[in-house]
Amino acid sequence: MINDDLKLRGDVAIVLKDKDGKVKESREINNLVVSAGLTYICSRMADASAGVMSHMALGSGTTAAAAGDTDLESILGSREALDSTTASSNTITYVSSFEAGEGTGAVTEAGIFNAATSGTMLCRTVFAVVNKQADDTMSVTWTITLTAS
Repeated sequence: MINDDLKLRGDVAIVLKDKDGKVKESREINNLVVSAGLTYICSRMADASAGVMSHMALGSGTTAAAAGDTDLESILGSREALDSTTASSNTITYVSSFEAGEGTGAVTEAGIFNAATSGTMLCRTVFAVVNKQADDTMSVTWTITLTAS
């Protein structure tokens, strides 16, 4: 009998900077790979018909992340195209920057998507408020790690 336990872990690093580039806040949080995200991963192993993860969004929703989530609860602005995607042996890292005027407000959730609108959400996280002012920038680095145990 073969028993492989494959685990997914998501780590999210958020850095908020003021208009002069000074770090106002920095934090690391965990995320949830939602059911639609797990289905997406399996479909990509079968074929490449589903589009790659390409966008990230910020929101102000406070309901805890749940497996059945398919979008953010309350998006702030619009989804932003990813700045970079880097895959290594067992991790993939997505980076997105929300410039001045983008995703402004009381940020409490974030998600990764494979389209600018609609599409599939891979992950969602909910966290204590980060207040992003209109002239602040926020970078989000999201690392998904697969491990066998």
